[in-house]
Amino acid sequence: MDIAADGTQHLFTSNGGGALAERMGIVITEATAERVVGTMPVDGNTQPYGLLHGGASCVLAETLGSVGAVLHGQTVDRPFAVGVDINATHHRAARSGLVTGVAVPVHRGRAVATYEVVLEDESGERVCTARITCLLRGA
Repeated sequence: MDIAADGTQHLFTSNGGGALAERMGIVITEATAERVVGTMPVDGNTQPYGLLHGGASCVLAETLGSVGAVLHGQTVDRPFAVGVDINATHHRAARSGLVTGVAVPVHRGRAVATYEVVLEDESGERVCTARITCLLRGA
């Protein structure tokens, strides 16, 4: 499975991202093993007070980090990534618009890949910082 050749967004929406990411409106705009960028609307992903739900931030972060891990995993013949740890710090509230996440690698090994993901609101303010670690598995 070559995500880069197949077109990341097509694979993501057809079977790579799953129903949850699609339901949340996540769109991948850039994807390499070195950097994955995606957006998610705040609308529809809020908690009762109208603020972006922290769990929604984690879904976006895990999605972006996992895509990066899969792309890296292809280079070491382990193209399947399974999230084993995620943590997130929520810095400020987002009430509307889009949040944009950028995932960059912290560690890319043969069996494990870790990505730091920074989510920002439309004004460029940091909303959340997350770290996702994925186990890389072979076919």
